[in-house]
Amino acid sequence: MGKAFDVIVVGARCAGSPTAMLLARKGYRVLAVDRASFPSDTVSTHVLHPLSVAAVSRWGLLERLVATGCPPIHTYSFDFGPFTIAGAPGTDQNPVAYCPRRTILDKMLVDAAAESGAEIRQGFTVEEIIIEGERAVGIKGRSKHGGSVTEHADAIVGADGRHSMVSEAVHAEQYREKPPLMAGYYSYWSGLPMDGRFESYIRDSRGFAVAPTHDDLTLVIAAWPYVEFAKNKKDIEGSYLKTIELAPAFAERLRSATREAPFAGAAVPNYFRKPYGPGWALVGDAGYNRDFITAQGILDAFRDAELCTMALEESFSGARPFEDAMGEYQRTRDAQVEAMYEFTCQLATLEPPPPELQQLLRAVHGNQAAMDGFARLNAGTISPTEFFAPENVNAIFGAAGPA
Repeated sequence: MGKAFDVIVVGARCAGSPTAMLLARKGYRVLAVDRASFPSDTVSTHVLHPLSVAAVSRWGLLERLVATGCPPIHTYSFDFGPFTIAGAPGTDQNPVAYCPRRTILDKMLVDAAAESGAEIRQGFTVEEIIIEGERAVGIKGRSKHGGSVTEHADAIVGADGRHSMVSEAVHAEQYREKPPLMAGYYSYWSGLPMDGRFESYIRDSRGFAVAPTHDDLTLVIAAWPYVEFAKNKKDIEGSYLKTIELAPAFAERLRSATREAPFAGAAVPNYFRKPYGPGWALVGDAGYNRDFITAQGILDAFRDAELCTMALEESFSGARPFEDAMGEYQRTRDAQVEAMYEFTCQLATLEPPPPELQQLLRAVHGNQAAMDGFARLNAGTISPTEFFAPENVNAIFGAAGPA
């Protein structure tokens, strides 16, 4: 049977649509399917850190994002109680972040994929990943108003999130797993101007973060340890507001604001999955997930889309065998996220920083270059390996002078 497509992408949000778009721009026949129709919402940390914005710019979509009216974020602030560290999260080339509503961001990405030549089927439920021998060769599913449809392709890309049907069907190996560490809930508030700031508040066994988004709304997310997930779920609003009260000055600001939406939230596991095998690949949360405390999800999805597209093209073009190209994709992905994975999981325990880190944070405070570095660490602009390198730590302590 002749294949109508070179690649089928299952899932069309932040990992799937860019993958479909980039492959279609290279001339491949791409089908992307999603059970959702767009625009539609999904639980998300929202944040486009500066390197995510750089990807949007590379793809020629930054003007579209800016035109949606999403306010830029030029400062990341971390309130530890006794002191606050505030710095610039980006670089001279990519100085700002954004916190877009997913109803707007995902629709923009889906539209860009379609304009690039990918076929998009919205409201399409995948019922089966077709496996022949050990190879993924197609999908079977149906639209809301149609009968069963079967499509085949040379590669099936799973961009279908943590509960990936593709991953499950191909028995993707999972490794470096950690259980859920934290639970968080968010809502949108009006009357809470942020003036271009993303603010985080770190307290004992609690934390919350605040960022401006579309329509003059502000996202406020509060979090607590996973061991309290079931108990606090019985009174989300009460638990949320008690967390906010741990920062009285911000709590006062929030009292003059108005909550405009129900609460949404989740607790997520931490894992790596092998992101490829015969006839298949995984991108985004389907292949790698970490706690949302560092809001790296969209950045990771964009990175995977570019890396996976490059690897698939090398394989399709004959430049490298599939196993070699996709093995490089896995190694590159893991190397790029390894340090952030461990850093994120440490933060997600919501335990007090160890004494050495507390000393370092005090030394960072008031040193603008070091505070910029700390902001860039949390944004993923630089790796934890770079920030915590002995020479950088020694320079920070040296600038702080005697204790």
